[in-house]
Amino acid sequence: MTPINLTLVPKTNPLEIYRYRDGLYAVDLLTAAVVHLDFFTWLGKNPSAAAAICAHFGTTSRPTDVMLTLFTANGFIASQGGIFHITDLGREHLTKDSPWNLTPYYASLKDRPVTKDFLAVLKTDKPANWGSAKDAPDWHKAMETEAFANSFTTAMDCRGIYLGQALATRLDLSGRKRLLDIGGGSGIYACSLVAHHPHLRATVFDQRPVDQIAAKLIARRGFTDRVNVLAGDMFKDPLPRDCDVHLYSNVLHDWGVSEVRQLVVASFNALKPGGMLIVHDAFINADKTGPLPVAAYSALLMHSTQGKCYSTAEYEELLDEAGFREFQFCATAADRGVMTAQKPKS
Repeated sequence: MTPINLTLVPKTNPLEIYRYRDGLYAVDLLTAAVVHLDFFTWLGKNPSAAAAICAHFGTTSRPTDVMLTLFTANGFIASQGGIFHITDLGREHLTKDSPWNLTPYYASLKDRPVTKDFLAVLKTDKPANWGSAKDAPDWHKAMETEAFANSFTTAMDCRGIYLGQALATRLDLSGRKRLLDIGGGSGIYACSLVAHHPHLRATVFDQRPVDQIAAKLIARRGFTDRVNVLAGDMFKDPLPRDCDVHLYSNVLHDWGVSEVRQLVVASFNALKPGGMLIVHDAFINADKTGPLPVAAYSALLMHSTQGKCYSTAEYEELLDEAGFREFQFCATAADRGVMTAQKPKS
């Protein structure tokens, strides 16, 4: 098999193809709120802060934040001084008192498995099974099995062939020597970065059996001389201390705030002075008003993982708390972006 040229870009833009898949679960979250909670009718009469919304509906903060961000990005609600209120669009079409109410239009979707999952996730903050599969472990536990790990890693690998190039071309890695791709999956991002930055070497750090899958794919791409694999649990095992760049590509969005905090602190401690941290992900705006495709993608993450799409402000706060400085952000491709931060030299 001829290795793929990781510096070759497609002639066409696959943005809408990404968006269909990434936003797939957003309609189920809206259905849960409209049909089961009658959320908009209540909010129309009771403008409230997020904490009060959680208290009234018996929901938890992470999934409620995702829900409020999605509805804000759609223009159904808006926030002023931390108080959410319904907009004209939401009042006219999503409340039971309106002659243009569309709630009955969504009622036929109320028993969809993902819609029901969202009700449970909102109240418990526990992720549902991947794809709403019954009698199956959640996503994180399933990744410890070879069959699921291989299937999921392959899926993320095909995505990364395109996204990895967009990431690599936005980064200035001159003067950098070794990159640690934490939770690196198939190694596609590490390979893309060394393909575009020939002076760079990389290590992919991931748990078993993903490490073995990564090693095979890296060899198939022809990068074994520049990208190696190290097996380890990023939450339990120490990170190598010989790298001056750390990468979290589509990793942090799978985890809650406490886990993200733990990971960025671990990177700060392991990075060499003057080292760079790279977060490649789908980012919510600092004011959590959108963008809509990312808010929709966050619904999928909220359903199936412990995480969500974090805002640029949330990331900066966590990185600053860990000791990082000099934050920069830019868009890459397919509603993704990259944030970089520096560990001070002394």
